[in-house]
Amino acid sequence: MIIRSLHRLGVKTLFSLSGNQIMPLYDACLDAGIRIIHVRHEAAAVFMADAWAQITGELGVAMLTAAPGITNGLAPLYSASQAESPVLLISGDSPVAEDGSGAFQELDQVSITRPLTKLSLRPLSVAELYPALDSAVAEALAPRRGPVHLALPFDLLTAETGLAELPAATANRAASSLDTDCLETLATLLDSAEQPLVLAGPAGARPHLRSARTALEETLGLRIIPMESPRGLKDPSVGALAELIPHADLIVLAGKCLDFTLGFGGTGALGRDARVAVIDPDPGMLERARRLLGERLVLAIQGEPFAALSAMRAAAPRAGRDAWRARVDEALRNRAGKGPSVPAGGALNPRALCETVQAFLACAPDPVLICDGGEFGQWAQAFCQAPVRIINGMSGAIGAGICYAIAAKIARPDATVVVLMGDGTAGFHLMELDTAVRENAAVIAVIGNDLRWNAEHLIQVRTYGPQRLIGCELSPTARYHDVASALGGAGFAAQDAESLGTALRQAACSGRPSCINVSMAGEAAPVFSASTQSATGH
Repeated sequence: MIIRSLHRLGVKTLFSLSGNQIMPLYDACLDAGIRIIHVRHEAAAVFMADAWAQITGELGVAMLTAAPGITNGLAPLYSASQAESPVLLISGDSPVAEDGSGAFQELDQVSITRPLTKLSLRPLSVAELYPALDSAVAEALAPRRGPVHLALPFDLLTAETGLAELPAATANRAASSLDTDCLETLATLLDSAEQPLVLAGPAGARPHLRSARTALEETLGLRIIPMESPRGLKDPSVGALAELIPHADLIVLAGKCLDFTLGFGGTGALGRDARVAVIDPDPGMLERARRLLGERLVLAIQGEPFAALSAMRAAAPRAGRDAWRARVDEALRNRAGKGPSVPAGGALNPRALCETVQAFLACAPDPVLICDGGEFGQWAQAFCQAPVRIINGMSGAIGAGICYAIAAKIARPDATVVVLMGDGTAGFHLMELDTAVRENAAVIAVIGNDLRWNAEHLIQVRTYGPQRLIGCELSPTARYHDVASALGGAGFAAQDAESLGTALRQAACSGRPSCINVSMAGEAAPVFSASTQSATGH
């Protein structure tokens, strides 16, 4: 019933690592025709489900076994939550009949996952199974989207339902009605604003919303800027936007949570004079805005942001706003670095590395870009772009890049999927190249190898001095590209832009999962804004 219900919902692919308690689900997938992508670590399955949701806009499904299986998937569950990805995490569980008796791998799973999900449930009877699944899927896809967890006791999975057919599918939830007076007020605010900015949350960056975002930008005559990085206004992807924020006379937070990435709404980050309007499906976020913004909050609307902006009465874009929009576009394109750059000492610098990759992406069919890592991840976000992109996101976690890339390639088999990551980042899930080989997912992994955990190196130098470095060095003898070759993929080493360009072309022609190990100078992440007011922990 569980697997056939998922199939009816359109699930054709899920990500998993096998284990005792989920074997009944595996067996059911054979009859339903659901493809299981079998990974090498439980965390990888959840990361892949997250990427699937981001790439396709559909429900991503991960299936893990009990206790150590589900707990291995907790970190990526947090990442999916921060990325606002609709992920259904199904876990096997010990039998209900053995509750409290010391069953094998007995664990109160939902108490652990509840803070990381929109909904966590453990059905206690066969009759509760379908309603629990139905509720979980609906909650995952409801605004604000996010992960849910369903713990399924083994004795329920092996029981008979007594049903000849699946329960009737629940009709899609009706969208919450929007307050028409609030929409009129929002229209008036936007009509009267001379220099407005609309900041969207991570969901606004997703491919399935691109056309809606573009249409709204043209209708309203302004830019809608998605924010999905923990570096906030210091995210290299948004250039020098931080320097323009104080000049805005209206800031609309369209699903963008007011948090540390916006300086908690302080005047240093958002300016002293701008009026702020907030559109958010979560009443808790509206209350936070009221508390942090005080009188600067001029409007709070509960609802899905893109639906609210689309439903609003739209007047013709205000005359004279073209100059402001041009300034915003110029700021977003700005890649003029602020502050000193560390000399490369003859090694390939990260900007040159990224520009070489970008030249390859610009000529590649259907390019998909994955950016992962600390300092090097920021270089990738600054100087590489593609119509479809996944970054390591608001959680600040690193290490998921290869997992994201594999899921992206499976979702879009004809795409050219390139993941850029640092050598520290590569260590988390490099063995998933084996998964890529088994699943014929010909991703191209580019490792910027500066022989250290560079973010921590820079923090220690800055805070404690160069004589107090500890735990930052990585081995100069590590040959990451040989790992790819040993697992059945293709491996290449590169020392300069020319050899990197050659390796990229060879990797693409190989038709195999590939890893390019690039010797690179370690440099601090680029900063394009002189503003220091949008401070975060990064």
